[in-house]
Amino acid sequence: MKPELVQAFLLKNGECFEMRVLQDIQNKLSEIDDSKSALMMGLSLQKPTVILIITIVLGWERFFLDDIGMGIVKIVTCYGCGIWWLVDIFTAQRRTYEYNYNKFNETLMLCK
Repeated sequence: MKPELVQAFLLKNGECFEMRVLQDIQNKLSEIDDSKSALMMGLSLQKPTVILIITIVLGWERFFLDDIGMGIVKIVTCYGCGIWWLVDIFTAQRRTYEYNYNKFNETLMLCK
């Protein structure tokens, strides 16, 4: 990918990844053929701050992170009597970073 496209991707999605993986993402993007850059630029990622707000207010973040089964179990058990809700508040951003990085890698595999 052209350096300006790599920078555009990082400007658009940089907050969706942990700082420690940004250099790795930059290296992987620079290896992609320019004809596949549209696929990467169109990648839709979850914003960790938005997911944290959804977690605090509604507790439905698992549905946004493609963890549907656990989301249903969480709601049926009244958020584990509030315990899951409390734990999820502290782990939502980390899980969002992991979700985004996994989604990035899956899309990257489609580009190769």
